[in-house]
Amino acid sequence: MRAIRVASAALLGVTALTLSAPAAVAKGDNDITPFGFSVVPSTVAPGGEVALLLERDHGGCTGSATVTSGVFDTITIPPRKSQATVVVDWDARPGAVYRVTFTCDGVSGSTGLTIAGGRPVGPTPVPLNPDRGVRAGEGGSFAGFDVKELGMGALLIAGSVGAAYYFSRRRAGEDGA
Repeated sequence: MRAIRVASAALLGVTALTLSAPAAVAKGDNDITPFGFSVVPSTVAPGGEVALLLERDHGGCTGSATVTSGVFDTITIPPRKSQATVVVDWDARPGAVYRVTFTCDGVSGSTGLTIAGGRPVGPTPVPLNPDRGVRAGEGGSFAGFDVKELGMGALLIAGSVGAAYYFSRRRAGEDGA
């Protein structure tokens, strides 16, 4: 009977630790930056237009940002701006995935831009993105956590494991085992 209680306490502790792992660690993404970035749309025909979006909300990118790729000219996004548009080269290979690298304040991150087959009939639609948008959360990154929050989380996990162990030991003493 005692082994079941100890196993339950151990399982509770392991479950708490597993569920508290941040999504960025679980995903294994190597392009974690203090600023967000994206290319919209992520698939475009040669000669099409894409928007280069930069999220500056949390101060991770305060200076000028440089965006480079083998499929368009280097673009500089000035401070206090969050987007730029660029035209993809006409000689881009259909079906190829080109790397788009965002560099700001000495930190770089990259994403892929897929080239679709055929030529565009008209301009590629690009959604309007004002300089200030909706703040939807961190998405599992470490950007919003500080040492106090991480410490409190560790204390909560340790407390739950300790309480489970204490109650399993206390009942073992009451049963006369």
